[in-house]
Amino acid sequence: MPTLLASSAPTSHATDATRTAPSARAAITTAVTRGEGVGVHQVPRVIGADVPVPVRDGRRVPYANLDYAASAPCLEAVHEAVTRALPYYSSVHRGAGYASQVTTGAYEEARETVRSFVGAWRRSAVVFTRNTTDAMNLLAHAVPAGTSVVVFETEHHASLLPWKRALRLPAPATPAEAIAAADRALRESPIGSRLLVVTAASNVTGELWPIEELAQVAHRNGARIAVDAAQLVPHGPIDMTALGLDYVAFSGQKLYAPFGAGVLAGRADWLRAAAPYLKGGGASASVGRTTRWAASAEQRHEAGSPNVLGAIALAAACETLSDAWEPVAAHEEALVRRLRSGLAAVPSVRELSLWGDRAPRVGIVSFVVDGWNARDVALTLSEEYGIGVRDGKFCAHPFVSHLLGGNDADCASGRDTAVRASLGIGTSEEHVDRLCTALADLTAR
Repeated sequence: MPTLLASSAPTSHATDATRTAPSARAAITTAVTRGEGVGVHQVPRVIGADVPVPVRDGRRVPYANLDYAASAPCLEAVHEAVTRALPYYSSVHRGAGYASQVTTGAYEEARETVRSFVGAWRRSAVVFTRNTTDAMNLLAHAVPAGTSVVVFETEHHASLLPWKRALRLPAPATPAEAIAAADRALRESPIGSRLLVVTAASNVTGELWPIEELAQVAHRNGARIAVDAAQLVPHGPIDMTALGLDYVAFSGQKLYAPFGAGVLAGRADWLRAAAPYLKGGGASASVGRTTRWAASAEQRHEAGSPNVLGAIALAAACETLSDAWEPVAAHEEALVRRLRSGLAAVPSVRELSLWGDRAPRVGIVSFVVDGWNARDVALTLSEEYGIGVRDGKFCAHPFVSHLLGGNDADCASGRDTAVRASLGIGTSEEHVDRLCTALADLTAR
């Protein structure tokens, strides 16, 4: 595994810093967070693509990573941004030292990069969290008491479970039905604060949800909309302002920045009015006989020492992908067509879908193999073919159970579970073909 620390960088950069005039801090901050970028027609590179792994017959084969929807590998540009930042790493916001000032600048620049990446309004809050789950739990903590939350049972548990009061809608048969069901549920909700929670792209089927239309429905009924964008942002751009989204949450580890940072971006008023998500240093403006909390949403909900390197890594991923959406999209669209065609050619494999074969989707495909337990399929693919996939219910138990027409058996039972193959920047045609060939071999046994 490549190291994040260049052997000579800490010494040489520290020496340079002591010789640099304070007026150059902004330039250094930019240098800490930005590299050369990628060409307009170039797909970025990830670390670990085709890393050799052992298989049962004693060979080592290039790893076919088809589990991007769980955790994506690190972009080379992200690795480089973190390496540049490490020599200056220090405390943020309250440190007077030079390194602290540079690190603070890099951290806040990362916030603005993320704001631009999601198209957030300039006065929106951009709060760094640990991941999407943490971001959704922060929002659930901040919603006003008595808020009526509407959520579909098709959601990832991060969006399904945090709410104190939620109406859970059944899986809609079509996108139009989703819009109509949300409209009806919000219209019939009690008077007061209302929130519609929905995914942008399913982590089970990859299908895209009509978030712009759902935002219009929410606003027409005096509600807000929160979007789980964890599975969309690695595959394509999102513009909160253009789409009319009030909140967006996503994770760095799914965006090729596996350094433990996530984001909740959106309207600041509920966040400013709520008690701190964590109480401690940084969240407080003053502490005495009484405590006065920080006024800004970001400061109020980022108590303690923040994950500075995680934020810098996340911003580097946002910047890199923003320069490469066209080639990334073309790369992934070709691969997902190849994958779905290959799976369809194996008679015993059945792809899972909510809205049918023609529904637009990102590079996520879940399926079952007749006569095979999903865990056995995943283990065999790993042990004999060097292929990494995910099996289970993908933290979306109600949805997977609905798709399989089963019950609520847990994943350990092996019943009502599926296999998921998910694609990303480091996926190749050979990886896809290896999976389809392996499944054909398995089903012929």
